[in-house]
Amino acid sequence: MNEATPQRALFHHMKDGTQEDWDIIAGEVKEMAKGLPDRILQHLKLLDGDYGGFPVDRLTHCLQTGMLAHQDGKDEEYVVCALLHDIGDTLGTYNHADVAAVLLEPFVSEENHWMVKHHGIFQGYYFFHYLGMDRNQHEQFKDHPCYEHTKEFIEKYDAPAFDPDLETYPLEFFEPLVRRVFAKPRKTLYSGLQEA
Repeated sequence: MNEATPQRALFHHMKDGTQEDWDIIAGEVKEMAKGLPDRILQHLKLLDGDYGGFPVDRLTHCLQTGMLAHQDGKDEEYVVCALLHDIGDTLGTYNHADVAAVLLEPFVSEENHWMVKHHGIFQGYYFFHYLGMDRNQHEQFKDHPCYEHTKEFIEKYDAPAFDPDLETYPLEFFEPLVRRVFAKPRKTLYSGLQEA
């Protein structure tokens, strides 16, 4: 049986691309975008069993953070941000918050994006001084409109989510939320790829 060869653009340099080439590429990107929630969930699973010295593994910490936000009545977008706030740990050893924020940015509010992007500085209040750092670095943002929003996230959901005895929601609980939040970007440079 002969399988059809996938169509590919014919240019070797972008300057030579045609409408037909970009129609092929746009179609492929739209198809790939449908699998984004699956890839996000698969990447989150990489945190399973990775303790990094903490009382619970990184996946459990993320699940507990999302669960605490959910139990406190936060909306789906916020809960997904809580769930994914440390997804960057595997690739962003020195900037994990930035990695998570970049993944979430097209799909979430400015306030929630800022919260995820800056949560590392805010959580530092609890431990930076043990590493010879200034635990009050977060205070540089005290006049920022998202300061209290981010401080609350750390105090109520992120910082207390290291309890090995806490019954924790499984990842499957969060899957529908992740799929809804990542269904369609709110803002993207590639608006021409959006479905009508």
